[in-house]
Amino acid sequence: MIDSGIETTARQQGLVACTHCSRVWPTAATQCQRCGAKLTSRDARSLSRVWAWWMLGLICYIPANIYPMLETKLLFKVSGGTIVGGAVELFAHGAVAVALVILLASVAIPLAKFGAIAYLALSVQQGWQSNQHRRMQIYEVVEFVGRWSMIDVFVVAVLSSLVQLGSVVSISPGPASLTFALSVVCTMLAARSFDSRLIWDSIAKHDTNRDQVFKP
Repeated sequence: MIDSGIETTARQQGLVACTHCSRVWPTAATQCQRCGAKLTSRDARSLSRVWAWWMLGLICYIPANIYPMLETKLLFKVSGGTIVGGAVELFAHGAVAVALVILLASVAIPLAKFGAIAYLALSVQQGWQSNQHRRMQIYEVVEFVGRWSMIDVFVVAVLSSLVQLGSVVSISPGPASLTFALSVVCTMLAARSFDSRLIWDSIAKHDTNRDQVFKP
């Protein structure tokens, strides 16, 4: 909000915005009358939840890359492959595009999400005052790509339902499919737990400190 050439925030004007429908209400309001969501000017426990979900997601992601994602039973022989192992095998058989998609969706994107969420949380904790717009862009990208991180789980589910030829050939989800799905859900919850408004608080704190230093 701009008032007489001086930039102020909604919080300074005694207003709070609903994080679900963006409707603005007085700070005294505790519930959004439009969508029914709880109104909070700042979530004091946001970073604690972010780190909790982040750690749980990282713990789940480790076995997701160690154990088989898919188990194939051919007659009396059972074989399984990890995410990276399956991509390498597809590479060897000439399916380069499919292998790259799997590596991108199952390795590159999850690792990038872990790094991005940790970067956002650390930037708020450390009070970094630069690149607020860039950090908001990173947050929006993490929120957007989170829903597409289940591609491996979807492929496993489809193959498991289609390839069932009795005792001859059958495909079933491996242990990694569950831990990978849990890892994706945890990173999504970590991103959802992050209060992006905390990014902009560093500007207000910096301006306040600067005014105190240069106050005549």
